[in-house]
Amino acid sequence: MATDATANFKKNPDFRPDFHPPENLPAAVTAAAAHDGLHFWQFMVAGSIAGCVEHMAMFPVDTVKTHMQALGSCPIKSVSVRQALRSIIQSEGPSALYRGIAAMGLGAGPAHAVYFSVYETCKKRFSGGNPNNPMAHAASGVVATVASDAVFTPMDMVKQRLQLSNSGYKGVWDCVKRVMSEEGFGAFYASYRTTVLMNAPYTAVHFATYEAAKRGLMEVSPESIDDERLVVHATAGAAAGALAAAVTTPLDVVKTQLQCQGVCGCDRFKSSSIQDVIKTIVKKDGYRGLMRGWIPRMLFHAPAAAICWSTYEAGKSFFQDFNQPKDVGTVT
Repeated sequence: MATDATANFKKNPDFRPDFHPPENLPAAVTAAAAHDGLHFWQFMVAGSIAGCVEHMAMFPVDTVKTHMQALGSCPIKSVSVRQALRSIIQSEGPSALYRGIAAMGLGAGPAHAVYFSVYETCKKRFSGGNPNNPMAHAASGVVATVASDAVFTPMDMVKQRLQLSNSGYKGVWDCVKRVMSEEGFGAFYASYRTTVLMNAPYTAVHFATYEAAKRGLMEVSPESIDDERLVVHATAGAAAGALAAAVTTPLDVVKTQLQCQGVCGCDRFKSSSIQDVIKTIVKKDGYRGLMRGWIPRMLFHAPAAAICWSTYEAGKSFFQDFNQPKDVGTVT
């Protein structure tokens, strides 16, 4: 049995030796649950929970990153994480690290539900029967991020504006109303193109690295996979998150600038052109300005990805166990 399980893990890291789909279910239901033994809605629930847990847990680090990336007369101009954190706490107290968390909660759940469900669907369709195809993982991640960013971008903009000191907004609803009346609906999607251009390579690197790292870790000690499953997902997720975050920091700086323009003295741009924003950043702060916040970004995404993937895979395992037949009688 151990030999068979080892062989199956090498062929497919998502294989679970204890999962056996019910044989007496209708064909349509069996087909819907064929991929990893889960239904589409179960991927959405697991992804939604994972996204909320990830972003809520790491929100203070995200606040520091946003402050460091915002140029202009915003209180924090230093690229030092320690100075940025000290400035936020001294000026407004520890609670300032959680300003905007409600907007994050409203956006992260639905966005990650779309993110993971689209990813799993595309991974099954693009893999061509090969679950270890890195190109399929990367392409699936790109499609997933385009769809999820359409859901998340408006609340991400609200969240980042609320994170800035002296932004003048009283809360999520106040920010939404004022942005709509003063800047129009387009302001909510001013950074969408940049966000997609950033998240597409981020997700491609992230998913390809995660799947490869997970497969490699499972092959190191296949006989103890069930016991070390959480450690494998967390380690692979952390490695994938850190690498993808470092590669895409410049576009994240541009995204923050577009989302926070006109707030707290930050520059307002005539267009949402990525080239114009980059020119402004380079003129003010040199090319190093494009790497503002890279340390807190990596400090955010490494543990965040570990938390997210661990929670997501735990959710999948729960639903896989839930879908198993409890007591199937013998039909005579």
